[in-house]
This record gives sequence, C-alpha cells and structure tokens, in this order.
Amino acid sequence: MAGRILSFGDMLWDLFPEGPRFGGAPGNYACHAARLGGEVYMVSGVGTGERGTAALAVLKSQGVKDDLVQRLGDYPTGIVTVEVDEGGKPTFEIGKDAAWDHWEWNQTIEEKVRGADAVCFGTLGQRGQSPRAGIRKAMQLAKDEGIMRVHDVNLRPPFFDDAVIRDSLALCSVYKLSDDELERVCQACGIPLSDDPLQSLRAILEKYALEVLVMTKGAEGAVLLTSDSTHEQPGVKATIVDTVGAGDSFTAALTLGLLRKDPFPEILSNACEVAAQVCSHAGAVPA
Repeated sequence: MAGRILSFGDMLWDLFPEGPRFGGAPGNYACHAARLGGEVYMVSGVGTGERGTAALAVLKSQGVKDDLVQRLGDYPTGIVTVEVDEGGKPTFEIGKDAAWDHWEWNQTIEEKVRGADAVCFGTLGQRGQSPRAGIRKAMQLAKDEGIMRVHDVNLRPPFFDDAVIRDSLALCSVYKLSDDELERVCQACGIPLSDDPLQSLRAILEKYALEVLVMTKGAEGAVLLTSDSTHEQPGVKATIVDTVGAGDSFTAALTLGLLRKDPFPEILSNACEVAAQVCSHAGAVPA
C-alpha cells in the first residue's frame, strides 16, 4: 500500500540569491511523499498570478494532486527570502499575509480527509486564522477516524507561541522535531529539559500519548521513540550543498515507512538516507 496522504499548510517560493525555488515545508513534504510513492494531495492556497501558476506546475511535475489548492485573487502566492551560510544552513525571512494564510475548509477537503491514510501539518501553516481552524478540523476528524496524524514542528519565529506548540502536540499521533527545537518545545509544554535528551523526549511522548516521536539530529542521525521502545540511527554521510528541505524529505520517508509498517530501524535508516540525498543538491525538491 502506497498510502493516500494529505499535506496541509504553506506552499511558496523561496527566494535565494541565485533565483527562486519552490518551497514551504508542507509543499516540500508533499513532493517528496509523492516521489516516494504516495498518493498525495496538497491543501493550501496560492495567488492567481504567475507565481501561483508556477507553484501548481511544480506540484504536478512531482506527482502531487492540486485539487485542494485554492487560488485566491485577493492574496499573493507566498514568498520567503532565504540566505544559506557556508555550512549549508538556511535562514529565512517569511513574507506576511500570503494566500496560504487564507485557504478555507470545505466539504471536498472533508471527504478527502475521511479517505486518507495519513494527514500531515506543520506550525507555520497555522499562522492564518482560517487555515488554523481548517487544520484543527482535519486533525480532529482524522483522530475520530483512526487516521495517522503527522506533525512536523518546523518552528519559524515569530510565527508561533506556546499554545500552538501544545495544541499541535494534542492533535497528532506522530511527532517529528529537530534537536534545535527540543528546548523550545519542552518550555512550551512545561517539561524540564534533561541533560539526557531521551528523558525529555519520553516525557513529551507520555504526556501527549503519542504513538511515535522522532527527533532528527542533523549529521548525527535521528532517534525514534514509542511507548515501549527506543531506536537510534547514526548519521549518513553526505556532501552538503544545502540542507533546505532535508527535514521535509525525512518526514515524508518516515510517514510512508510507518504506513507500510516497516520495522522502526529500517524506517529511520531509510529516512536518514533520503534526507542525506536531499542535502547533496541545491533546493528542497529535485527538478
């Protein structure tokens, strides 16, 4: 089973010094999940201009279904100004009041959620009031239907607060964060940050009754926890060009591995391999 997946949130253009590239963590995730064999629908908003048309063309080229992407004439397609340091690590300046801040829940989205095997959402995609409400409806519906709910944290200051972090944890069944985000998540949840990160991670897992919690550690690999097991994966060697989209590809591989019910060590190993491949080329999604 490949799996039917809905990805909710931002899709936009990352404006690099050398030119624009398709981006937005949920958009990147959708493209990678489709490349890995999933039947993937994107739920978002784009403008009616050239950037919106180009963004939809990228989705189609990657095998992502765009039926649920709303074209909104009153708002522009989102943009982010990106700078990448010598180590390949990006910094972002995110444009405000974009089309993806204004998509609205409808009956068609509800029907697709009911037929999904997994739904995925991030933090930034909840910036707008309407998408936040839509994402929460989707996750509650998926929870009621026993559908996998994946949250990839992707904290982007200043577009989150403690309540968004906690509410997102309460909505998901699979939680993925990076080691850079652990302290901030613990702070929001009132969980002490232990000298041993595994203790803090297990406290999050237990407090929110998660099925799976995964923390990526950059070049050091990743760790996966369930209620009764812990699995660690060392880093995979890669030639770093830039790291944009690596985490999104990791989450896509994680989702599909969980849907296939692959062994946890295999899921972690495969996800790290996929992320390493993304780091070896420019941009989040290969052309």
